[in-house]
Amino acid sequence: MRRFGGLAARGERPATFEGRCIPRGRGCSSVEYARSASSSRLATRAPRRSRYDAGFHHGLLALPLAGLLLGASAVVGAAGEMTFLRLTPAQYQRAIHEIFGPSIQVDHGTTVLGVRDRGLLALGARRSTLSAAEIERFEALAQQIAAQVTDPSRRATLIACRPEADDAPDDACAARFVARAGRFLFRRPLTGDETDVYVAVARTAAETLGDYYGGLRAALAGMLVAPEFLLRIEHSEADPADPGKLRLDAWSRASRLSFFLWDSAPDALLLDAAESGDLMTQEGLDRQVERLLASPRVEQGLRAFFSDMLQFDRFATLSIDSSLFPRFTKNVEDDAREQTLRTVVDHLLHRHRDYRDLFVSRDTFLTPPLAAIYGVPLPRSQELGGAVPWVPYRFPEDDSHVGLLAQVSFLALHSHPGRSSPTLRGQAVQEIFLCRRVPPPPPDVDFSLLQDTYNPDFRTTRDRLREHRENPACASCHNLTDPIGLTLEVFDAAGGYRTTENGAPIDASGELNGRSYDGPPGLGQALRDEARAASCFVERAFAYGAARMPTDDERAWLADVRTELGNDGLQWRALMRRIARNPDFYTVVPDAQ
Repeated sequence: MRRFGGLAARGERPATFEGRCIPRGRGCSSVEYARSASSSRLATRAPRRSRYDAGFHHGLLALPLAGLLLGASAVVGAAGEMTFLRLTPAQYQRAIHEIFGPSIQVDHGTTVLGVRDRGLLALGARRSTLSAAEIERFEALAQQIAAQVTDPSRRATLIACRPEADDAPDDACAARFVARAGRFLFRRPLTGDETDVYVAVARTAAETLGDYYGGLRAALAGMLVAPEFLLRIEHSEADPADPGKLRLDAWSRASRLSFFLWDSAPDALLLDAAESGDLMTQEGLDRQVERLLASPRVEQGLRAFFSDMLQFDRFATLSIDSSLFPRFTKNVEDDAREQTLRTVVDHLLHRHRDYRDLFVSRDTFLTPPLAAIYGVPLPRSQELGGAVPWVPYRFPEDDSHVGLLAQVSFLALHSHPGRSSPTLRGQAVQEIFLCRRVPPPPPDVDFSLLQDTYNPDFRTTRDRLREHRENPACASCHNLTDPIGLTLEVFDAAGGYRTTENGAPIDASGELNGRSYDGPPGLGQALRDEARAASCFVERAFAYGAARMPTDDERAWLADVRTELGNDGLQWRALMRRIARNPDFYTVVPDAQ
């Protein structure tokens, strides 16, 4: 059996690949027809050179992309509402690998991160746009990928239909490839007009180049820069059970579910369920939710959610002063991020533990370079091939390295390059784990005392911050952040443990919502017991998957979910199951924020 997107190799049921128009209330969506019309006009343009190149492709598809440089909702007549969500770099790469195989090289430098909105990049995806420079980069990347897919070494695996002649167009074969690839790339079947457009692109390029596969390369590159691939376009329709409400159509429901649980596009079975209508029934939805949750791919969904929630995109700009902290190397930086994700995966997926216990757990994983930061004597060894193995490790009971807040990833991300920051760390706890926004500082704040680390009268950061907490203009914010962050002052900017600062002992006592504690273990326990931490986590999960904040009614339902799950343990799979099986998760809220 030929392999396409890894489906046949995994023994999954092959899908059908006919193209058809998906009704949007009054015919097909205006975006589909607008794209088809503009592409049809451009498809007949002659290339600037005798070879297929960027100029030809730019003229072919830049116009339709430019018409969709938006990230908010757009109303489409009486049919409902469309939402555009930009793919993340990881989702882009994963889609290519799952459709065409992991051997396809995807240049990370051509993709960029989005904007963070109320704590989540997933929410900011609604407001992300594509600049002209980014379109150029995506076009170049599309050509690179299309060239690899149509390379002679991969044709037997990825291109099932053989043309009558390699040096001439073959519309029938091209249509088969376009329809099959398009179904996975666009996460729905192509319309008849769309198929005709890309077949025409393949024909024109093949005639110009004298190469059938060069024509396929042009058509595939066109699909790879189409808005339908680069953006998750969610279509809505009237809910027959409640005519006053809008719901996602079957294809959009499949995408939302798949990106929520797998951080990836729907597979063949999920697309089949959408096409048959089974996914729009409660029983069919439940079956797919259970299938996705049982798959090993749910780990990549868990990693994506926590990477977003914990703001791991900040690693791209992290700058810890290596002259002050020589042990904090690039390897340590990479290991710190992976340590946290491995800990979360082991805790939530493998051991099925309560999310709240992540704040007090002593179990983690270390590599020798990372162990040096923690002061743990871990032997340095390498497996065959030179890879440094990860070693399970449990910190002793009297150790301050307890839970997520004491891990290098959190401590380094929320520090200054050359020194720790109780304010930044306290703000991160409030905003990331308690969903409480901390206002920015006034523009005229005097930081001179705080930065004067050599003042003999204010040797510790706690002493220097006292002035800000006593200043009425600063007190409201610092009273939210400092009582938490000062507890973490026993860790320097790189996450190393210390007991003194400038020769003075560090006072690690603190307070969270009126509860006093001493040291990082006390802070972890206070956060574990804080009801707002559980509520924040549940709301974050819903907002991440729906790419919008919950409504008041949904918040009330989520509060019930948190209470019910909290009694038995706030487990990841149980929470995902409750959210993904709820039809309200697929309800469209006009002008959602």
